[in-house]
Amino acid sequence: MPRKRGDYKPSRRYRELDGKIDKTKIYSLDDALTILKSGSKKCKFDESVELAIKLGIDPKQADQLVRGSFSLPKGTGKALRVICFAEGALAEEAKKAGAVEAGGEDLAKKVNDGWLEFDVAIAHPATMRYVGRLGKVLGPKGLMPSPKSGTVTPNVVQAVNEFKAGKLEYRNDSFGNVHVAVGKLSFSKDDLKANVEAMVNHIKAIRPAAVKGIYMEKVTVTSTMGPGLRVEA
Repeated sequence: MPRKRGDYKPSRRYRELDGKIDKTKIYSLDDALTILKSGSKKCKFDESVELAIKLGIDPKQADQLVRGSFSLPKGTGKALRVICFAEGALAEEAKKAGAVEAGGEDLAKKVNDGWLEFDVAIAHPATMRYVGRLGKVLGPKGLMPSPKSGTVTPNVVQAVNEFKAGKLEYRNDSFGNVHVAVGKLSFSKDDLKANVEAMVNHIKAIRPAAVKGIYMEKVTVTSTMGPGLRVEA
């Protein structure tokens, strides 16, 4: 008999980890990461570690949005596919830096025709006359280059290097949450801790001036197949 919607049953591994958690407790980051890593050997792939931050912002107000890019000190553990909208010598330099594709109008046409085999798009300001037309294609995928996220820049070669090395983009969702991957469960606990602390401190440092009251309401860490643990902010 087919499984009905709502009949999902968590795996035994998930239930084992979930049984170790006190849902009413706010854990130290050390303890939370120890719990998450305790299940890593029982999974057939290297799970990502996710950080979720609930912010006390009004996502409908433009002056309260939280968006940007940040280089994690220990990287993300994921090899990002980066493309670069640039022309001439800059396009060639971007390819040498690791961009899987680089070009101007030709690359914009390729993307507009449906090619989306990349994770980050970098654009030189001079190519925005082409890239600006891709909003309907890239916007819904979260791939549209933006000055706020550091992906529209005259320093395209530097940007390609940074994103290939683990720089990530983030933005709050419609509920005021910021979700980012901060590494893999195969990372040492110290490296994961360094990434989480760096990201949390960065989000604290860019608090919008218009936000009143509590800014960072809740911080949670989880793994791809594991339960969430609330940690001290």
